[in-house]
Amino acid sequence: MNDLTSDIIIIGAGITGCAVARELSRYDASVTVLEAGSDVAEGATKANSGIIHAGFDALPGSRKAYHNVRGAALYPKLCEDLGVGYRRCGALVIALSEDERRTIEELYERGIANGVEGMRIIERDEILKLEPGINPEVVCALHATTSAIVSPYEVAFALADDAAYNGVQFLTDQRVVSVKRDTDHYTVTTTDSEYTCKILINCAGSFGADIHNQISDNKLSMVHRRGQYYLLDRAEKLQFGRTIFQCPSKMGKGVLISPTLHGNLIIGPTAEDIDDPEDTATTADGLADIIAKARRTWPQLSVRTNITNFSGIRAHLTTGDFVIGRLDDVREASDAPKAYEAIGIESPGLSAAPSIAKEICQLVLKDAALTEKKDIKKYTRQGKSFHDMSAEERAEAVKRDPRYGNIICRCETVTEAEIRDAIRRPVGARSIDAVKRRTRAGMGRCQGGFCSPRVAAIISEETGIPLTEVTKNGGRSYLLTGTVEEYLKGGESDDRS
Repeated sequence: MNDLTSDIIIIGAGITGCAVARELSRYDASVTVLEAGSDVAEGATKANSGIIHAGFDALPGSRKAYHNVRGAALYPKLCEDLGVGYRRCGALVIALSEDERRTIEELYERGIANGVEGMRIIERDEILKLEPGINPEVVCALHATTSAIVSPYEVAFALADDAAYNGVQFLTDQRVVSVKRDTDHYTVTTTDSEYTCKILINCAGSFGADIHNQISDNKLSMVHRRGQYYLLDRAEKLQFGRTIFQCPSKMGKGVLISPTLHGNLIIGPTAEDIDDPEDTATTADGLADIIAKARRTWPQLSVRTNITNFSGIRAHLTTGDFVIGRLDDVREASDAPKAYEAIGIESPGLSAAPSIAKEICQLVLKDAALTEKKDIKKYTRQGKSFHDMSAEERAEAVKRDPRYGNIICRCETVTEAEIRDAIRRPVGARSIDAVKRRTRAGMGRCQGGFCSPRVAAIISEETGIPLTEVTKNGGRSYLLTGTVEEYLKGGESDDRS
């Protein structure tokens, strides 16, 4: 049974909320994370480029610049501690005309002001030696060697697991509908429960301004900016080893082409301001726009090997910068003590998350007498996937657990043992997509066409959820409407169709 009273409530289990939860799990306090979705990382964290930006783009002196550079520096050790992948592949920002050269020079100057190391401006011949697939009309580029790639949702899952292993409670399907300040605590009401806490932390992503405005006199306005992507099959040889950016505009960093940590190429995103913060549809116009713009970088681009399209929503505040800190610091009246927030965390939010979490934690510690735990437990799990093991490592894995010998997902070589491990993790998978993001089962060429039924059966076996109640991604996304026995008896299953 869930404890409805906590010392600390964090609203939102994206990359920022999970990072904050892990930082606070090192102290003696009851911490609860409330997530509107059916799983951790259900918002922008599951649908972004996965790039740890070097930090040359953000305006010097901004919170984005500070936390980008500081956060990027924290990632190598963080990923090592969490047992998740991190690859410093570097990035190129290309100029395709002499007019764009000045933008490249400005980005370099910004990077120097922000404290970014490992940058230099390079010319056409060197660019084409590094990346022969780039448009031969390229003039120059900013080469940022410290840019890296991760799997954003895998980082979030690992942060959540580590936090949960150290006592943090994660509650999904808890959409917050209201927050109210009482005499000495906050009351957080969700669609089906009411929670109380002494300390409130708002990491609510696209809904961050809505939560802020319920308890702050200084109102904030958020623009919901959708970005659509292509993901190409990793069976093809990678055409680029680095992240390739075009010159940025006021709408963002533009359409990029980048390798992913798992060997795909990702292309996008668009930048479309929309009204609905949950409208993650892809559109014919948006996808056509990606192709047209990406071909400026890669004239030979073909999307014949495309295996999926997706989109995510960026939480863009009209202030133009992250909002991080105590609500008291941005209020006209100081009547919201022990309330904190990290909102408007759009790009470079993934890069900045570890740094933002440390700042929020330090602010909480200044206001609350929390004692550091003497015994921090480290959650450890199988570091290498079966897909990436050598023949000898695979044989040893099967010897240790015969379920490694049962391949469930043929496209990505995911085993029964890995799927059961994903469900048993401290913040474990409960849906087809939750398993997919933890194991890659269903992420390959057939997009789950063959393995989804078996994955659903394993979820049912592990959790006790009836097979007819297993969903693709929470809510009412059921795979089945009933049983054959019910059909033969002529009974009505339910109204899911």
